[in-house]
Amino acid sequence: MGVIQRIKKPTTRKGKKVLLSKEPKAIEGPKQCIFLQARNPSEQARNVLKDMYNLKKPDAAYLSRKNDFVPFEDASVIEKLCYKKEAALFGVSSHSKKRPHNIILGRTFNYNILDMIELGADKFKAMSEFHNMKVLAGTKPCLLFNGPAWDLNQDLKRLKSLFTDFFYREKVETIRLQGLEHVLSFTSTQDGTIYVRSYRILLKKSGQRTPRIELEEIGPSIDFKLRRTKLASDDLYKEACKVPRELKPLPKKNISTDAFGTKMGRVHMGRQDINRLQTRKMKGLKKSAEEKKQMLLKKKMAKKEAKKAQPVN
Repeated sequence: MGVIQRIKKPTTRKGKKVLLSKEPKAIEGPKQCIFLQARNPSEQARNVLKDMYNLKKPDAAYLSRKNDFVPFEDASVIEKLCYKKEAALFGVSSHSKKRPHNIILGRTFNYNILDMIELGADKFKAMSEFHNMKVLAGTKPCLLFNGPAWDLNQDLKRLKSLFTDFFYREKVETIRLQGLEHVLSFTSTQDGTIYVRSYRILLKKSGQRTPRIELEEIGPSIDFKLRRTKLASDDLYKEACKVPRELKPLPKKNISTDAFGTKMGRVHMGRQDINRLQTRKMKGLKKSAEEKKQMLLKKKMAKKEAKKAQPVN
């Protein structure tokens, strides 16, 4: 059941500004995320959620209060909290005998549940157990998806899209080499295990212009096991991924590409007078004195003929 949205009319200038900021935008910024606790979360599940919150900061909120609900049975609590916090992503931790150390990741569309994927944290090593330097909060990570299963399995394909949404920040036009500091690696195996690793990029001297790159693990280190999924229908997913008309590239006329990738263009030009074209000036093409005299005589003859051709009143 979706959240009932009331029609609000602003009474002040500040209220109008707040409502305008909540409206959908053509170019979205980083998506907000909330992390909350469900029924009987274990210590390991809570720590996994805290480390994911540390990776997502500052575009996240961590709610430590326990909520007595099961997301796959009743998701109204998540929808209400997402509407209240203006969040499009959520993470829920829970624990039971049947599903120990349970982590549920999902996202909403128009404040209704779009996707939910349940993962089990089999092995976990927190960031605090790695005694080394960490990256700054808010650093945009480089995402690596290893293994062919990310493109072959439909559930993993949607999970890849969900991870990309979780750690996506602002759009970057250019990349600076020194700006690449953080790597998140997601490796999928045939038995359904997903290895999540976090590394810090170290640029070492190589004796050349391009530095030698080393990776230092900074945590967290999580082994996820894919469990239940609740995915949106193809029509709803297509509507959620719809690109606004103003962001679609306009087709360029008279431009085509051949089989080899060469761009071909057709240029339309008017009729040109070759005698008036400005060419490169050089002494070899300079007119002689006799040619100049002939040109002057031709101009005088043309003027006389023009005067004779004029009608007499």
